[in-house]
Amino acid sequence: MATVRAAGIRGFAEVVRELGADPEPMVRAAGLDVAVLDHDDLPIEQSRLAALLQRAADDLECPDLGLRMAARHGLDTLGPLAVMLANCRTGADALAATERYLTVHSDALHVDRTTDPDGEPGVLALRYRGHPQGPPPVQALDAGIGFLHRALCLLFGDGYGLAGVRLSYRPAADPACYRRFYRAPVRFGAPESLLRVPDRLLTRPVAGAHEDLRDRAEAYLRTLLIDADDMTGRISTVVDGMLVFGAVPMEAVARALALHPRTLQRRLAAQGTTFARIVDNIRRDRARHYLTETTMPFGAVSARLGFAEQATFSRACHRWWGVPPRRVRATRPRARARHDRATA
Repeated sequence: MATVRAAGIRGFAEVVRELGADPEPMVRAAGLDVAVLDHDDLPIEQSRLAALLQRAADDLECPDLGLRMAARHGLDTLGPLAVMLANCRTGADALAATERYLTVHSDALHVDRTTDPDGEPGVLALRYRGHPQGPPPVQALDAGIGFLHRALCLLFGDGYGLAGVRLSYRPAADPACYRRFYRAPVRFGAPESLLRVPDRLLTRPVAGAHEDLRDRAEAYLRTLLIDADDMTGRISTVVDGMLVFGAVPMEAVARALALHPRTLQRRLAAQGTTFARIVDNIRRDRARHYLTETTMPFGAVSARLGFAEQATFSRACHRWWGVPPRRVRATRPRARARHDRATA
């Protein structure tokens, strides 16, 4: 289940009241506790937040609701991450901090650097990702990408040099609303959502930054992340328990750990491994145990390891050890083999 801190709903109540409505019934109708309007650190299911914003925009006939919310967000929307960002040395430092610690604010959202889609010299792109497949939650996307722009304005000033905006969806509001908000050209229906910014932003210092505050903020943020070494062990434990039921989808393991699949992938990547590699290693170790320490039939071993067919298990054995399962079983100590036959 993908979540976001309740700070992500900032501005919602204010906008709704300005439009003459009461936000609390809307929040309840979305299956959320009204406490999310006042307590920034409460987790909100991302899909419920997106549905709330979309329903409110439709009911109140306010197609630019997401942009209005973004305009009301301060950097402190990001909680402890805001302290680190405000005290980073440069734009590159702030981007690296965002990539690493944005998961503290939401385990679904991701911002990273990519090449400029127009290939313009001196320009790079900041890509915004994280919402699930399916119809785009336009209001939530408007609020999220709009806040990314707002954060850059707060760190580097309104004239930080935004060269253009690409949005991967069709606009809910009049395109002129987007141009007024971003003060830059906006193109819709693009392959990815991103902001085109000058590459000199990476070397630009953050005004008023204090390195000691940055370091203390990062030390605290580290405590909020699940230790990466322990993460590998926790994933291995979950996978080991699920194999007996068949194939182990990464999404199922992520759910068991209350993580978004992309967050799980990023944390494993930071350790130089992948979900597929963990599953493969567990299967290999378990296969060696079943083949050399038990008399379990090959078909049963295959099923216990979550392989759909015994032939697939056999191919895996060839990949692991260069021989079929029967050859691996033949390597059992002779005394153990004699004991197994005697007690069979």
